[in-house]
Amino acid sequence: MSTSVPPHSLPAQAWGDSYWGYGQNGFDKTSCKAAFDACTAAGLTFLDSAEVYGFGVSEQLTGEFVRGAGAADFQVASKMAPLPWRFTRQNVTAACRASLGRLGLPKMALYIQHWPGAFTNGWANDAFLEGLADCVDAGLTQTVGVSNFSAVRVRGAVAALAKRGHVLSSNQVQYSLLYRQPEANGVLAACQENGVTLVAYSPLAQGLLTGKYKVGGEAVTGPRSAVFSDEKLRKIEPLVGLLRELGAARGGKTPGQVSLNWLLCKGVLPIPGVKSASQATEVAGALGWRLTAEEVRALDVASGKLGNVAFGAPFETF
Repeated sequence: MSTSVPPHSLPAQAWGDSYWGYGQNGFDKTSCKAAFDACTAAGLTFLDSAEVYGFGVSEQLTGEFVRGAGAADFQVASKMAPLPWRFTRQNVTAACRASLGRLGLPKMALYIQHWPGAFTNGWANDAFLEGLADCVDAGLTQTVGVSNFSAVRVRGAVAALAKRGHVLSSNQVQYSLLYRQPEANGVLAACQENGVTLVAYSPLAQGLLTGKYKVGGEAVTGPRSAVFSDEKLRKIEPLVGLLRELGAARGGKTPGQVSLNWLLCKGVLPIPGVKSASQATEVAGALGWRLTAEEVRALDVASGKLGNVAFGAPFETF
């Protein structure tokens, strides 16, 4: 079985999730469908969802849109939350079947453990991996992946799945020009050494890398408000300036598009949040071209001077 993950992805994290403002200011099912249609037109036919996104609403919307457009043309991924009351491999297959029920699909392309259990040998970590393998054997998913796994956990998951004759397709972690921890903690190397696709969530650092926000500008509300301080915006100005410069040399690419392309050049699959047709068009503009090795190095240096401006997830240290 191939370990490959499609090179383009449409994340449905915000769909149906009130945390990201669903149902407010025009962000509703209509805008999600518009985002889906725009991504489909751009060839973005791999969709990433999870049972905890909108407590199932994301999966329901994803399934509805996919079925309406011809499910055979899409690849759908979803995730199982390793909640404290889940201890057995049977819990994993049951969760997968429940996700498929909400999606309205007989099988998904990729099923993912959303984060690891809190302890190295506890909280059913081994059972979860066995459950993922069971999902493949039962024909519920084509392949399986993990999310927020450390380098040690990636290697462990690769070995555990190999014993069952399966592969680990992906590890989804936070990674961007403003959060390069996967390079420092060995996660990127562990993925590369084992043929595991590193999938980067929050690749635009929740919008900091889009270049749309300025010191003293309009205040950002909602869950991202703590991210957009004038101090941070001032700190990243040199990097955003370089992104603008490189984008201009590419015929008017935006800072966000250059940021996503930097990840593609690293061999990483970025999955930026898409809530509207305009955002889908923005993401599509990062595809079909590549920065030069010199440009990638220039961004490495500029972002390296800043350190990790974005916050990491606590799951990474589990």
